[in-house]
Amino acid sequence: MTLSIVIVDDDVVSRSMLQDIIDTCGFGELAGMAEGGLEGQRIVLDRKPDVVLIDLLMPDQDGIETVSKLKQSGYGGKFIMISQVENKEMVGAAYQKGIEFFIHKPINRVEVEHVLNKVNEQWRYERYVQEIKQSMARLNLVEAPAPAKTRTVRDVARGILMDLGIIGESGSKDMVSLMEYAIEQKQAAELPPLKESYEAVARAYKLTDKDVEKEGKAMEQRIRRTVLTALTNMASIGLTDYSNPKFEHYAPLYFDFQDVRMKMRAMEEEQATDKSKVNIKKFLQVFYMEIVEKMND
Repeated sequence: MTLSIVIVDDDVVSRSMLQDIIDTCGFGELAGMAEGGLEGQRIVLDRKPDVVLIDLLMPDQDGIETVSKLKQSGYGGKFIMISQVENKEMVGAAYQKGIEFFIHKPINRVEVEHVLNKVNEQWRYERYVQEIKQSMARLNLVEAPAPAKTRTVRDVARGILMDLGIIGESGSKDMVSLMEYAIEQKQAAELPPLKESYEAVARAYKLTDKDVEKEGKAMEQRIRRTVLTALTNMASIGLTDYSNPKFEHYAPLYFDFQDVRMKMRAMEEEQATDKSKVNIKKFLQVFYMEIVEKMND
């Protein structure tokens, strides 16, 4: 299965060039085209493509407003914005609204093909995670490893943490304990609520309820710092080698890709203030599903 793509651009030449690239690159199929933001909004909601290639500046409704309205309407696909605008504030606003990549005009075939390839890989990873989740939901039970298997939750988790470059971080031990707790609870596709999990792990070695609550909050902060370190590591790898297998696997799978892109941009521009954010729940959920999948191989 390939990506379905809609083009939204008021420039007929740009639409024609993008259509030709899509038709020849093999990463997707054109599902429709629109000459403006309002028309594009209607087509996207009607055809629900996987990806929208959208111009930033259009006369009736600009790309940022169109993206925002589509997201408010429940559209969950990916956005690639196209424009000759170099204004950093506008580009930053586009990333904040949820675009995955930004392609500069005049359109360059190599750049478009490269971005479509990356989006295609990210899309395939997400489908892989969704299939695992659906499979586990159908089973409605995560079975404990068979006695013949020697690998433990800790063994599998440590391998992933090493790939992410956070095995030595203080929060990595907490993450392993959370994974052991979740699998002991025989959860299906979803982790137990995080607050419940933090306190359950803390209760194993704390005596009073007050101590348990305090340790649960401390654990949450240690994990957040560790996940931020993992984001920094992935962004650093991406800046050095965008095709590095670890970056290609872990960056889109464990993080919201716009957060990775913004971290890379901040590192490139050597910004003093770090405004990086991470989705802790998503990170731990993917971590859990990968452990379960590896243990059942």
